Amino acid sequence: MRSTDWALVDVAVPQPSNRLPGISMAGFHQRAPAPVDIAMVAHPAVTLLVDLSQGIVYDTPGRRERGSVVIGLLPGDLRATSWGVGECLQIRLEPTAAAAMLGEVSGSLAALEDVWGRDAGRAEDRLRAAASWDERFTIAAEILGRRLGARPPVDPEVAYTWRRTLTSRGRARIDGLADEIGWSRKRLWSRFRAQLGITPKRAARLVRFDHAAHLLAAGHAAADVAAQSGYVDQSHLHREVRAFTGLTPAAVASAPWLAIDDVAWPAPSPTRAG
Repeated sequence: MRSTDWALVDVAVPQPSNRLPGISMAGFHQRAPAPVDIAMVAHPAVTLLVDLSQGIVYDTPGRRERGSVVIGLLPGDLRATSWGVGECLQIRLEPTAAAAMLGEVSGSLAALEDVWGRDAGRAEDRLRAAASWDERFTIAAEILGRRLGARPPVDPEVAYTWRRTLTSRGRARIDGLADEIGWSRKRLWSRFRAQLGITPKRAARLVRFDHAAHLLAAGHAAADVAAQSGYVDQSHLHREVRAFTGLTPAAVASAPWLAIDDVAWPAPSPTRAG
């Protein structure tokens, strides 16, 4: 979708009563028929996209899914396309919440039905039948809250390491984090990867990239973004942006998937441009 097409999209966010720790939700409604073609930029969260119009197609190299999907932390080259008047509920799960709700989710694309089984169809039916976004958020919070207790939580040390990675914008050293929790580097690496589906180093790169991507989307020059985000130089930033998105920094700067964040998730966050 071109950035100017966001004028045709209404965005709804839940009331505080429907917010769960580690989980963010937003509802999108397209008011007029128009083609949608979005390059989806990697984000430090597992994303559930509940298709309420049954018309969205997701493509990665070698895989295509239609309808509701789960997107892992590192989806690679991923595009979403549709035509018509669409509605979608987007749910972002911090990796620690995703692990407690879904188990380990790799950096790939999966149908929600493959992850939740028959519960996925029942959830979609309830959400489509709801009369308002407020009702949909209430239903989603109930479903998610129930599933949060379905699996053992991640180790407190793993959760702490993730939080420190996030608040440091990916610049905390792995050795230092291991010392802080009293684990060896090897044990931290093993437990973190087993529980969150990503290594601590890859998680740090993703968080740092996300911060840089939002600075680019906010209009900062690439050289300044590289310096503010902890990259060696502009070429280093360019290589990381290309690795995570297949795009140039200039293309990422105009990505509508990032621009809509300021509407859907306006609260300040450690991974956002401040």
